Order: sequence, then C-alpha cells, then structure tokens
Amino acid sequence: MAAPGSRGRSLSGLLPAQTSLEYALLDAVTQQEKDSLVYQYLQKVDGWEQDLSVPEFPEDGLLIIGVHSAKFPNEKVLDNIKSAVLRYNITHPVVNDADASLWQELEVSCWPTLVILGPRGNMLFSLIGEGHKDKLFLYTSIALKYYKDRGQIRDDKVGIKLYKDSLPPSPLLFPGKVTVDQVTNRLVIADTGHHRILVVWKNGQIQYSIGGPNPGRKDGIFSESTFNSPQGVAIMNNIIYVADTENHLIRKIDLEAERVSTVAGIGIQGTDKEGGAKGEQQPISSPWDVVFGTSGSEVQRGDILWIAMAGTHQIWALLLDSGKLPKKNELTKGTCLRFAGSGNEENRNNAYPHKAGFAQPSGLSLASEDPWSCLFVADSESSTVRSVSLKDGAVKHLVGGERDPMNLFAFGDVDGVGINAKLQHPLGVTWDKKRNLLYVADSYNHKIKVVDPKTKNCTTLAGTGDTNNVTSSSFTESTFNEPGGLCIGENGQLLYVADTNNHQIKIMDLETKMVSVLPIFRSENAVVDGPFLVEKQKTLPKLPKSAPSIRLSPVTVCAGQTLQFQLRLDLPSGSKLTEGVPSCWFLRAEGSEWLLQGQMPSGDIENISSQPTISLQIPDDCLSLEAIVSVSVFLYYCSADSSACMMKAILFSQPLQITDTQQGCIAPVELRYVF
Repeated sequence: MAAPGSRGRSLSGLLPAQTSLEYALLDAVTQQEKDSLVYQYLQKVDGWEQDLSVPEFPEDGLLIIGVHSAKFPNEKVLDNIKSAVLRYNITHPVVNDADASLWQELEVSCWPTLVILGPRGNMLFSLIGEGHKDKLFLYTSIALKYYKDRGQIRDDKVGIKLYKDSLPPSPLLFPGKVTVDQVTNRLVIADTGHHRILVVWKNGQIQYSIGGPNPGRKDGIFSESTFNSPQGVAIMNNIIYVADTENHLIRKIDLEAERVSTVAGIGIQGTDKEGGAKGEQQPISSPWDVVFGTSGSEVQRGDILWIAMAGTHQIWALLLDSGKLPKKNELTKGTCLRFAGSGNEENRNNAYPHKAGFAQPSGLSLASEDPWSCLFVADSESSTVRSVSLKDGAVKHLVGGERDPMNLFAFGDVDGVGINAKLQHPLGVTWDKKRNLLYVADSYNHKIKVVDPKTKNCTTLAGTGDTNNVTSSSFTESTFNEPGGLCIGENGQLLYVADTNNHQIKIMDLETKMVSVLPIFRSENAVVDGPFLVEKQKTLPKLPKSAPSIRLSPVTVCAGQTLQFQLRLDLPSGSKLTEGVPSCWFLRAEGSEWLLQGQMPSGDIENISSQPTISLQIPDDCLSLEAIVSVSVFLYYCSADSSACMMKAILFSQPLQITDTQQGCIAPVELRYVF
C-alpha cells in the first residue's frame, strides 16, 4: 500500500486504507480476528510520513487533546472557551483553533472528527461524527499494543493544571435555567455546574437543594438523589420536572414527599426519532428544556410536558395524563413521543410538523391564549426563534436565520424585523402574556432581546454585548455573559435571567428598568443535601488612620428587598492590582449584626476594570427600623513599572431606614472614590 505522501497532512490520505479495514472488520467474527486486522493495518500505515508533532505521552501511552474549531464568533473567545471547559468538566488540554488553521490543514469536514496519531505524529485513524465508541476503543487499544511491542511508548507524566482549581467557590455554577412557581413566587434554579436543583424563596433564601456536587444518576430521597448537568425546569403543584440533560432523562421531584424519580429516558443517549413508548422505557437524547402544556381534551391543564429534545433536533411530548396531541389519537398516560421535527438538523419550517427541521432546540415557552396558541422555541444552532402551533403542529419562523433551511451560519447581532433580525445561538425564551411580548436570551451575543410576535420586530432590551459582570441601573448599560434561561415573575413585573457564565440569577424590573442580582443564601431550616459553597470567612484588617471615611445619604428599604453596592474605585493612572495579594471588601453592621445573618460578608477584588457588586438582603424580620452598614475596601496595587507597591483603604457608611411599605427595586448604591 502506498503512503499518501502527496496529500500531506490531511485525513483524505487515510480514507482508502481505513475503508478497506472497516469492510474487513464487518466480516470478522471473533474479537481475535478484529484485533489481528487492526494490527496488520497499523503495520502498513506506520511507515507513512510524520504529519503532526506531538507532546510527551503520559504513563499509559494515551494523551487526549481537544481541538476547538469554532462555528460561532463567540466560541472563538478564549475566556468563553475556558468557561466551556469548566462547565463540562473537561480535564484534558484544549487547543483554541480560532482561525481554523488545523481544521483546514487536516481537511476536517464536520464536528466532531476524531483523529488517532502514532508516537511520531503519524496519522493512524479518523472517525467522523458520533456513535463510534466501539471502533474508538478497538483502534486505540490495538494501537497502544502495537507501539508498546515496538518499545515506542514512554513512561512519562504530563503535568496538567486544571483551570477549575484556580477559581473561587460560588453559590451557583453555570446556572442554565430558571423558572417561577406562580403560586408561591418561589424560584427553581437548575444549578447546572453543581449538578443540582435549587428551590429558593424570592429573596434568594434556599428552601431545598437537591443533588450535587458531583454528577450522578440516582433516584430516591433528596439526600441520595443525583443529576448530571440539569437544564430545563418546570414546577406545578409542588412537582418539579427536570431536563436531566447529560443523563438523557426527564426527572420528577416531589417536594411534599421529598423524593426524586425518573419519568422518561433510560439513562443512555437514544437515537429514536419517533418515540411512542412509556416514558421510562423510551430512550431520549439530551433534553434541554421543559414546559407544561394542555392536551386537546382540555379536561385539565398541565397534562403535557413539552420537551426541547436538543440531541435529536426535535420537540417531544410526555403525557402526564391520558389525552390528545394535535392531529393525534388518544394517548395513554406516560407516553413519550415526537411532536415536531424530522430529526434532521435544519432550519426548516413546514405546515406538517414531522417535515419541519430544528437545530438543537434549547428553550421553550408556552403562549396558550389566542391568537398565539403556540410553543415558542429558541433554536440555538440555527440562531432563530420559531413557533409550533398547538392547533395543528405547524412550524413557523419568527426571527433570525435565513430562508435557506440548510444554512445554519446565518447568525449575527442585528435588531430588525423577522429574517432581517439576527441572533447568535439563543438558548432561552419566555412569554410575557401581560404585554404579549417574547423575551429571548440571545446567549452568544450576551444580550436579552424582546420580540413582538405580531410585527416580528426584535430589539435589544438589555446588555451591551460585553461580558464583564456589570449591574447597572440601566438595562442597556448592564452586561450578561451567555445567559441561558429566563422567566417572568411577580405578575409580569420581573424578568429573572440565568446569567450562566456570571454564575448569577439577575432580576430585571420591567417597570423601573433596573437590574439587580439575586443573592443565594441558606438558612438553618433549608433542606440542603448538595453543597453550599462559600468562601472561607476572611479576617477584617485594621483600617489605616489615613483611610478616608465617606458617609452616604440614607436609603429607605423594606423587608425582603435586596440592596446592592457597586464598587466604582479608580487607581492612579497606569497602576495595577498586585498579583498574589488579594484586594478585598468587607460588609459590616456594627450593633445590627442581625442584618448580615446568612449573607456573604466579604469577597475578593480580582480586576479593577470589573469590580464586584455587593448584595445585602434585608431580612423579613427586622429588629430595628434604623441601622448602619459599612463597606470597607482594601486595595493592594503597584505602579505600572512595579517600582512602588502600596495598600489603600476606604470606608463607606450607609444609613438605612427600614419601612413596612413595599417598594419597587432600589437603585444600586455606587461607591465611588479616586485614589
């Protein structure tokens, strides 16, 4: 067999030889025959020229390297790649192929493509697409044996420092979705990175924490139950349904019985694109969002759970009671089946739901009232928002994308009407029935957008496109970082946003146009079975006599409200924070310590250009109508040439007047000073 020298560093040279091998493997009967065929193949290709340089091998001779050749511009940004590495708990090295040079040099044609290299960087195998586990294990194991037989595998260790080990702990880690219990105003948060579900009161106090900190797949009582990167959540009558994404399951949380059970999926990724079996016997694939609906029988409400099935690019339904879907016969309770989408990854709209095509649908919201009567869908890979009729299943375009159903690269950041509007990988939608508007988490543009479905006009509501964590009194000045989910609460007044990469739930007041952060904290009575991660409490340094002391104007607050302090400190021109010496802030309430129970009393300042927002949740039971809280800040910084380093401190005192009168959101208090 001739070496593909003329084709150089590309996968095309492997194709003839590997195709012959794969045909031969189909005829092989025993594992020994398969091993022998792969071994003989390696003897042929091992003499081919070296293609790529490789690093030292670890002890077992196998080194895994991820090459990230991005589709979306947002995915090329190094900080966003770090966030993805952390979110998916990736522990192997990842190369940022931002300009697609490796992609082009190797003639890669689709995601994912796996390449197995020999010790000299010589190409041995390639696998294109998903579902090749058996081949991957076979090829890798025989390749390791082949090169160990030749003494070419060295016993070296590869030192890897994980990015996640350098990060401080936080109450939330990549929260993916959030929903509101309209009866009790509790929030349900998919704390995706901690593999758990949080039920919190509207002031942020945890009532239940279920699952975590590690991924797992176990039903039972709360203290035993586990999830794996949960996303969508829906709550009704003390029952929560969860899209347990990486487990490929739909889970049910009974808050009264304090138990978790599985209602759909078998725990491994399915390929079935039709469905129709009972939920717990029906394989499903990467469910990303869930929302309640009503069957055609209209005997009761909330008897259907709609599912955004991202893995098969479809919309599915789980019958929570016997009922009918549009153009379907009567279905029995527990049936789980496809409702819309062919299963092809497309941006295809069609009056026939099974002929329509989606591309990783990731967000759902129901508008049951006329004239809408539809499901709104955030279709992430086509960068569109679509609708699915609840009357006949017709799939229609709303905003984003383009007319060619095969073009999944029609993304951007453009306000406009219908197809002229451009989004970038939206992950969430929520319907505001009070205003007849649809809010969209335009995730990769780091914005919240609003769509009028009557006119198809799409405009930016909040966010600048910058990923710095800035909470401002103005919607347009506030920032987000890949928001993944959102929901409407407080009778249409508040919009809750899962600001995923900022590890926060943000609150947008749609009437006052102010943004705040929901503080997440635990109480002594909370059922917390997962971790509540808080930083080890710091010791308050002594304030230098030279430190300025600023007394602020009194602020009127009421029980249950959140008061936020935004640091706005300026260092001398050219200065930078001292590396290795943590600048920090402290929150105190001398004589009124009851104000700070369960709150975060201190934190670090890592970047002077992105200073933290400090949240103070006013307790429901206040022991006094007046109090003073203080914020102490200690900054350690050096001149631009590091010739001089120093510490500066400042004290801000904030008088509080506490009233019983309920108020809207309070404007954040800006703590400004120029050193």
